[in-house]
Amino acid sequence: MIEKEDIISALKTVYDPEIPVNIWDLGLVYDIAVQPDSVVITMTFTSPTCPMMEELLESVRMAAQAVAGDTPVRVELVWDPPWNLSRMSEAARLEMDLTEHGW
Repeated sequence: MIEKEDIISALKTVYDPEIPVNIWDLGLVYDIAVQPDSVVITMTFTSPTCPMMEELLESVRMAAQAVAGDTPVRVELVWDPPWNLSRMSEAARLEMDLTEHGW
């Protein structure tokens, strides 16, 4: 059985090339639905003009697929709710030196 925690661990290996923080800690992943016949990851980006969007979506899918094995993985891109700094983990805010701003 696929565990959500294993998918999360895999997603923590995927980094935005412009930001030295993984996509999980950036708060880009909104939901992970592990079902018997599929895994669906709902995520967003910090900006709709991200030049690496397609590559990152495929990296996310491949990382999760490595955990899911033969179970199909689909990544759904959403823009609502919009991403903001409050979605970042405390570790990510520390890494990016954003703690002084009260996030």
